Amino acid sequence: MSRSENRPSVVWLRNDLRLADNPALTAAASENRPLVVVYIHDEISDGIRPLGSASKWWLHHSLTALDAALQKLGGQLTLRSGPAAHVLPTLVDELDAASVHWNRRYTAARDIDAGLKSSLREQGLTVESHQGNLLNEPWQIRNGQGEPYRVFTPYWRAAQERPVRELLPPPESGELSWAETSSDRDESSNNPSAIPSDNLADWNLLPTHPDWAAGLRETWTPGEAGALDRLESFVAERLADYHRRDEPAVDATSGLSPHLRFGEISPTHIWHRLRGSGATSVPTVARKNIAKFLSEIGWREFSATQLFEHPRLSLDSYRPAYNVFPWGYTVDQLGAVDEPAGVAEVEAWRRGRTGIPLVDAGMRELWHTGTMHNRVRMVVASFLIKNLLIDWRAGEQWFWDTLVDADDASNPANWQWVAGSGADAAPYFRVFNPVLQQKKFDPTGEYVARWVPELGTADYPDPIVDLAETRREALEAYAAVKAAAASRY
Repeated sequence: MSRSENRPSVVWLRNDLRLADNPALTAAASENRPLVVVYIHDEISDGIRPLGSASKWWLHHSLTALDAALQKLGGQLTLRSGPAAHVLPTLVDELDAASVHWNRRYTAARDIDAGLKSSLREQGLTVESHQGNLLNEPWQIRNGQGEPYRVFTPYWRAAQERPVRELLPPPESGELSWAETSSDRDESSNNPSAIPSDNLADWNLLPTHPDWAAGLRETWTPGEAGALDRLESFVAERLADYHRRDEPAVDATSGLSPHLRFGEISPTHIWHRLRGSGATSVPTVARKNIAKFLSEIGWREFSATQLFEHPRLSLDSYRPAYNVFPWGYTVDQLGAVDEPAGVAEVEAWRRGRTGIPLVDAGMRELWHTGTMHNRVRMVVASFLIKNLLIDWRAGEQWFWDTLVDADDASNPANWQWVAGSGADAAPYFRVFNPVLQQKKFDPTGEYVARWVPELGTADYPDPIVDLAETRREALEAYAAVKAAAASRY
C-alpha cells in the first residue's frame, strides 16, 4: 500500500451511533483506506445545545456499546472533546487524513459543519456529508409554492410519495482496515499503537452524588443491539396492539424514541422492517397499525423540518404572535421561572405533587424511567401551559433535562404543538382535562395506581389549582392573543 493509500478516512459520528445503515461509515469504507471513527463531545460551540442529565447518561452507555462493537471488528472508537471546529481539523492533521465523512444534522450546528467542509476541502481533503438520520431531507418536502409545509397531514402525504433509500448493511469482521498513528501514542496504554483518545469516564456523563439513574438502568439498554432488540420485540409482541397506544397502562408502544434520538437505529431501518424488504416476518396485523406507527416517524421528520427552518425552536415561538402571550409566569432562556410566585407550582409539577392524579403519574414515570407515555405527555404539558399559565419553555427545558429521548427538534416542536404556538399546532382552545383523560384512557386507574400509590390517603396533596377556573382563564388569554394577532396581521 502506497503512502497515499495509507492515509486514513475519518468518520465523524454525532447522532448516528450505529454500524448498520450508516451512510457515512459505508462511504468511508468504500474508499479502502484505514478508518478512524471519532466522536467529539462538544457542548460549548454556538449552535450546540448542552445535553440534559438523562441524555448524558444514555450517551455514556451508547458510546460504550459502540466502542465494544467496533473492537469486535478490530477497531476502536476515538473520543475527543472540545469545539468541533478546532478538534476535527487537529485530528485530521494528526492523522494526515485523506477524507472525512459524516451524516448531516439539521440544527443550528449545521453552520459548524458547513465551515468545516469548506476549510477542509480547501486543504485538499475529500469531505462528504450524507443523509443518514431522516427518511427525507428537510428541503426535499415542499408545498406547491415551494415553501415548507405548516400542517402535518399534507406534509406526510407528500413525504410518502418519495422513495426510501435502500438499507445499508453493517460492516463485517475483516472488511475494514484501521488506522494507526506514528506520533502522540499513549505508551502507557494496553494498545500503544492506538490513536490517542479521551477516557470516557473523564467526561463525567454519569450521575454520582446522588446516583438517580437506577430506574433508567432498569428500563433501558442503550446501544445499537438494544435498539434492534426493541424493534424486533415491538414487531413480534406489541405492534398488534398498537391501536391501544393511547392507553398508558398498556405496553403497546415501540420504545424506540431514545434509540432514534441517538441514531442507534435509523428511520430507514425501521421503515424497511415494516414496509420493505425486511417486512416478510411482520405478523398479520391491521394495516392501520403499521401506517399509524410510521406516521409517528413522519411526525419526527416534520419536527426536524421545523427546526431546520427555525433553529431557535426551543427559544422562540414558531408563530411570532405567541411571543407576547401573557404568561402568568415566564422563564429565562434556560427555562428557569423568573416569577417567585410560580416556582412552587412548577416544582409541584416537576415532582408529581400537583394533586391531579394523571399529571402526577406521568411526571413520576418521567423521573423514574426517563420517558413518559405520549398521551400523558400531552396532558402534563397542557396542564403546565394552560392550567398553570406557565411559559411552555419551562416545561420544554425540564423535559430536555429528564427525557432519555430529548431531541433537538421533537421536544420543542411537541411543546409548541400543545402551546398552540407551533406549526401544526393544537387549537388554542384545546385544553386537555386530566380527569376526563384518565377516565377515557386509564379507566381502571391501573397506570395512576402504579405511579401514585398513595392516592386516596392523607399523604396525597389537594389539587393546586381548580381545573375549570384555570381553563377559563387560559381561554381568555389565548383569545386575546388571537384577536391581537388578527388585527396586527
